[in-house]
Amino acid sequence: MTHKSSTPGRGLIAFIKDVITWNLSGGLAYQFFLCILAAFMMLGIYAYLVQFKIGLGVTNMSNIVSWGLYISNFTFFVGVAAAAVMLILPAYIFKDKDLHKVVIIGEGVAVGALVMCLLFIIADLGGPLNAWHLIPGIGILNWPSSLLAWDIIVINGYLALNLLVPFYIIYCHYNNRAPNENKYRPFIFLSIFWAFAIHMITAFLYEGLPARPFWNNPLMGPRFLASAFAAGPALISVVLIIIDTATTFKINSKIFNKLRLIIVVSAIINLIMLFSEVFKEFYFTTHHSLSAVYLFFGLDGYDALVPWIWTAISMNILGTVILAFNPGKNKPFVLLPACVLLFTGIWIEKGMGLIIPGLVPSPLGEIVDYAPSWVEVSITLGILAFGIFVVTFLIKPAIIIEQRFEEDRRLH
Repeated sequence: MTHKSSTPGRGLIAFIKDVITWNLSGGLAYQFFLCILAAFMMLGIYAYLVQFKIGLGVTNMSNIVSWGLYISNFTFFVGVAAAAVMLILPAYIFKDKDLHKVVIIGEGVAVGALVMCLLFIIADLGGPLNAWHLIPGIGILNWPSSLLAWDIIVINGYLALNLLVPFYIIYCHYNNRAPNENKYRPFIFLSIFWAFAIHMITAFLYEGLPARPFWNNPLMGPRFLASAFAAGPALISVVLIIIDTATTFKINSKIFNKLRLIIVVSAIINLIMLFSEVFKEFYFTTHHSLSAVYLFFGLDGYDALVPWIWTAISMNILGTVILAFNPGKNKPFVLLPACVLLFTGIWIEKGMGLIIPGLVPSPLGEIVDYAPSWVEVSITLGILAFGIFVVTFLIKPAIIIEQRFEEDRRLH
């Protein structure tokens, strides 16, 4: 039954004003949190101005390691964005009422991740003026022959879906009326297929490069999805724990348990595929195994990534074991560090642990260790801070509106 509003509908201008007011208001801890984000964003802007003035020479990338920290983070956060489908699928397809309550939060996290992805691409281009080459109709997109063109289209399309559908639902709730499912449900189903597409196409970008044997692996696409469906829900769980602790919007323990099960299954599949890749590389070592040797054990004295990858694998295993046995029975004091461990481990392993070894050694056998410069680190921190700000900006008003809508429904 459609819920009728007891008050006249409010317009878009009033909605925007309320959203801004809600996001800027809060206690001392919240204001301090915003100041920290602003400081990191200012640091990122300063570092980007240095890069814009001097060029990519201020980074530690080279003609051998031409993709570094920016593309590593882009690859990882595409998966985080795709993982919102793990809430959308059960909420809308299987009618799970528990996950339906928090699906908006998952979509907010997806939007923040996609915004970061686009900013990392712009940073890697060297300057914003180079981005016009990627705009259809203005630049030369080379669609449909270019996989990069497909990636641009699906990422921007998925961003639009994750912005418009939640906006329509929240705006209707803001005006105390139930949204028309016929208007948004087709786009929900479209976003499910789109979520798989954005990460599979990103995997295909690497998998389709025969000169890079470390990436030229048929497990790349499935493993991208498995790691994404572990890391994404782990991040969403962290966000939900923070919301449950810091706000009046309480999260049912059933939601945490369902997310934990999704994370555990995905993380185990990811580890099994990782073991399969390691077996293939090291059971019978060939020239094509040199990138894996460089990553796991070092090569010709170059071993910058060795401690990172073993730390990442240890964090993956430890986080998975804790979540699987669930010693805290979904209590935040155990769930939070386990999710952070797993998220960080996959971030390292799927970021620097995937991109850099694919480029080292080069097709000519050249080996160059890579560590990001202060400019790359500062820009990355600024982008991450902006992504967190976007997630906060989207989720905080959504929670307020949802609480008021539910209260109004109970009263009527």
